[in-house]
Amino acid sequence: MSGIYIHIPFCKQACTYCDFHFSTSLKNKDELVKSIIKEIEIRSNYLSDKNLNTIYFGGGTPSILSDRDTFLILEKIFKTYNVSNNAEITLECNPDDLTNEKLKELKRAEINRLSIGLQSFDDAELKWMNRAHTAQESEASVKRAQDRGFENITIDLIYGSKFSNISNWKKTLDKAISLEVQHISSYNLTIEDKTKLGHDLKNKKEQAIDDEKSAELFLEMVERLERNNFIQYEISNFGKEGFFSEHNSNYWKGAQYIGVGPSAHSFDGKSRQWNIKNNNLYIKHINENNNHYFEREELTETERFNEYILTTLRTIWGVDLNYLKQHFNSDFVKTFLNQIEVYLKNGTVVLNNNCYVLTNSGKLLADRIASELFV
Repeated sequence: MSGIYIHIPFCKQACTYCDFHFSTSLKNKDELVKSIIKEIEIRSNYLSDKNLNTIYFGGGTPSILSDRDTFLILEKIFKTYNVSNNAEITLECNPDDLTNEKLKELKRAEINRLSIGLQSFDDAELKWMNRAHTAQESEASVKRAQDRGFENITIDLIYGSKFSNISNWKKTLDKAISLEVQHISSYNLTIEDKTKLGHDLKNKKEQAIDDEKSAELFLEMVERLERNNFIQYEISNFGKEGFFSEHNSNYWKGAQYIGVGPSAHSFDGKSRQWNIKNNNLYIKHINENNNHYFEREELTETERFNEYILTTLRTIWGVDLNYLKQHFNSDFVKTFLNQIEVYLKNGTVVLNNNCYVLTNSGKLLADRIASELFV
């Protein structure tokens, strides 16, 4: 089955580390919502499989939407696709948006999975990140959501900043575990060029990320979360049994998906497509019924092979040798088998049921190993 991603490009304020596409001005929000609904309609035949099992509102900050906005988008999706009865419907949100009234609205819209961007339980670090909430609001928002009957909640955490050390990271993890959520996504801070942090690093107002410290924090996280019944099914994602993100899992497994809204990406199995990162131009081109709102790239067999290695190697399922043999030419498979031997020998990769899976030490080198397995 397929999935749909809806990019909502609005935020109250800009986080210092974020390089996703968004605007802090809401003046054209209504026009953009109408354009998203129109894009869903005009691209109704993009997916060969019109059966959806996941709907994902990302951003930006989708919790900025009114209940009417969310309803109208969902209404168009349900009219356009065959949405399974137990579809996973996720909405990313900030703690400060999750009032009791907002949670009621999300329940009425049949949102059944919340992704809450806590990021930290340290007020000084939250201020440094330019987040709009406090640590106290983080905890309170999760409890309010639980009280309102949300039983599938994931929280986001960031580690590796100048505020991080092993002592406070343990406390952060213990606090996250105590909230009794079903899923935790935790990302090592990266400093991107076109962000405030990137600018400050360039001007020597900030320091580079300490890779050795990040590795220590990562291994502590893996051990601590797994000890508390979280399964690391992807390098940055931990879910309790039955609560892996279906939407992201499908992406990592190479399933088709469609992305609508400015900057959203799509994949139909043979090509990639990505929308422009400009709200006004996106609205203009959608309304003019032209194709200038996106770019498209047909993937070669080499690109499809490399993408499969890159995404699957990050997961608990690993690189499936049978899949390689069925979908790619034998020369690619031979090259892969030759190159993987060094990682089997040094213990960064293991072979389980004909699938190649990273060990904990291998996860620290995931991107490097994947790139060296490319053809």
